[in-house]
Amino acid sequence: MRIPRRNMIGYGLLLGVLMAAVLAVVAIESALAPLPDLTAGRIVKPQLLDRHGRPLTVTYQNPRNEHARVAYHEIPALLRAAFILSEDKRFFSHGGVDWRARLHAVWQNLKAGRVVRGASTISEQVVRILQPRPRTLWSRWLEGIAARRLERRHSKAAILECYLNQVPYAARRRGVLPAARYYFGRDLNTLSAREALALAVMVRAPARLNVHTAPRAVDRAVRRLAARMHTAGMLSATQWAAVNRGGFRSAMPAPATDASHFARFVLAQAAADTNRVTTTLDRDIQRVGQQILDQQLRSLSRRNVANGALLVVDHRLSEVLAWVVGRAGKPSATANAYDAVRTPRQPGSTLKPFVYALALSRGWTPATMIDDRPLSESVGLGLHTYQNYSRRHYGPLSLREALGNSLNIPAVRAIQYVGAGKFLDTLHALGIRSLDRHPDVYGDGLALGNGEITLFELVQAYAALARGGVFVPLQVLPEPPSRGLTRRVFSPEVASLTGHILSDANARRLEFSADGILDMPVQTAVKTGTSSDYRDAWAVGYNYGYTVGVWMGNLDRRPMKAVTGSVGPALVLRSVMAELVRGRAVAPLYCSRRLVQAAVCIADGRLADSDCDRREEWFVPGKMPAARVPPVGALRIRQPSAGLQMAMDPRIPDDLEAFEFELAPRGDVVGVEWFLNDRLLARTREVRYLWPLAPGVHRLMARAWLSGEARPRETRTVVFEVK
Repeated sequence: MRIPRRNMIGYGLLLGVLMAAVLAVVAIESALAPLPDLTAGRIVKPQLLDRHGRPLTVTYQNPRNEHARVAYHEIPALLRAAFILSEDKRFFSHGGVDWRARLHAVWQNLKAGRVVRGASTISEQVVRILQPRPRTLWSRWLEGIAARRLERRHSKAAILECYLNQVPYAARRRGVLPAARYYFGRDLNTLSAREALALAVMVRAPARLNVHTAPRAVDRAVRRLAARMHTAGMLSATQWAAVNRGGFRSAMPAPATDASHFARFVLAQAAADTNRVTTTLDRDIQRVGQQILDQQLRSLSRRNVANGALLVVDHRLSEVLAWVVGRAGKPSATANAYDAVRTPRQPGSTLKPFVYALALSRGWTPATMIDDRPLSESVGLGLHTYQNYSRRHYGPLSLREALGNSLNIPAVRAIQYVGAGKFLDTLHALGIRSLDRHPDVYGDGLALGNGEITLFELVQAYAALARGGVFVPLQVLPEPPSRGLTRRVFSPEVASLTGHILSDANARRLEFSADGILDMPVQTAVKTGTSSDYRDAWAVGYNYGYTVGVWMGNLDRRPMKAVTGSVGPALVLRSVMAELVRGRAVAPLYCSRRLVQAAVCIADGRLADSDCDRREEWFVPGKMPAARVPPVGALRIRQPSAGLQMAMDPRIPDDLEAFEFELAPRGDVVGVEWFLNDRLLARTREVRYLWPLAPGVHRLMARAWLSGEARPRETRTVVFEVK
């Protein structure tokens, strides 16, 4: 059967109408799907607050304004009225769509031959904010349907509140509160009538109407709106006169507190769907710390110092108060890309207090005498000669003086006493995990900072000393740390002794000025450090409540020009410490009540009698020195080291070449017999013997007589080679 052509066309038109109707119904059903909640949106990135609830970060990644909303009753009535008259004057009478305004807009657009007016109601704009769509006529139709449904579900006040909190402005600001802070630098309740009206007119064209860039255009729009409001009785004569009389005093927003690196660290731990996250940071301390650090970096820029970091901790709560990354020049993406607080660097002498604390835990006392003379030790198949920073040596001196003056050779003797492996275990217990290689890789140089650690780890370790020897992980969120992560590393007595030495200005008089920059007004344990070639400079210290660490250097590892810890970072440390205690009641450092005090002889550290110059010293009970202090260290050959390989110099006559045999220093050696290749070579009263070099593989052993002992002691045999 053949269907007539006319009928086929009719059937096609009918089918098209039916399909269009189905599509319309489907589209409308989609539009009538549940609208998102008016007061809560999808959180892409939370906002961080400081410990007092003040914003630390501002994010524009969330699709809606989630962090600077204001309740309806907190929005000034004049501002609400201005928006309603400007955007939707029949807002309180229509049901979501203002048909009179729509028809009028269509007529105006037809006359103009282009779109000059949209006539969207506030409810429709809220729908557009909640469910963005392409700007088409069909979208306008769907928004009208959704707006009517929105009006049936929510009150006018709720809809207006949502609109005023989400309306878009320039610079990616959403809502009247962020806009007021961006344009005028103030909150809503401090705005003048003219400024409130400016917020209402600038939403029409945020790119064109901006008090920062086009104040005259905004002024003209404000005057027109003010005239309409005055005619409608919404603006008093006084307000109208003030609007027409004044100008704008716009204020660019003050730079936000730079806590970007801290924020990254926190956001890695915070829940992703959280709106706001309260942290431990103090915005005021962060701001002041940034100013102090940057100023010092600028003053040292001629000495090739570009980068720095500052970490401030309340060790009583184990909470981070400031996390500052500094730069000598203007901030840039490159200069600020790396978090210097968590970048491993060589710590220099800042690890020495921990090796001495371990030695104190294993029997030494602050009066223990340590020999500060030039020292050479084996490194592989060769010798490494240790030197003090100043190249000066003081002979036997007390542990207190050795630590106070940060002398290198006594620190090496201390790590030899406790063992590099045990020292590394102690550093790990203090949270220093960057030192992740075998102890043999670091050797005795670990005491001098030949590894690399972060400022975060260093401050965390010093906070344990300040806390009486208890390690507690540093917190960035105000939550108590897990008990399983809290541990005692040093006894309260050892921690007290270490802090007392580090705060003793007299103990550092040999290498530092007793009344210099390290001598703080409030009792403060202070330590500086400088890595080789001036690539890193450190200062770290703690008082009764705060631990502060400072690092300076160059992240590209360029050396500085003779900048040490006491030259650069120490001034920052002192300035920040002064700010922390300003206006606060202060206290001395923690001191264990179990410590006892006794007089010792300055020359040899023994308990004082009437025949010596004396000073007062603190001791752990039961560990006071005897009237005669035994020497430190086992009897051993220090030079040559086992496996040492030497080469004779062809430029020097053979009979003039010599090498010095030496025992590890002891004060009680009265005679030594030197045996080379199992034959008696020489007898000496000293622990040294100058041996004429001879080629070959040699075996050296020494037999020493000690004061007060009838039988001699023998060392282990050392094998070395001369080529």
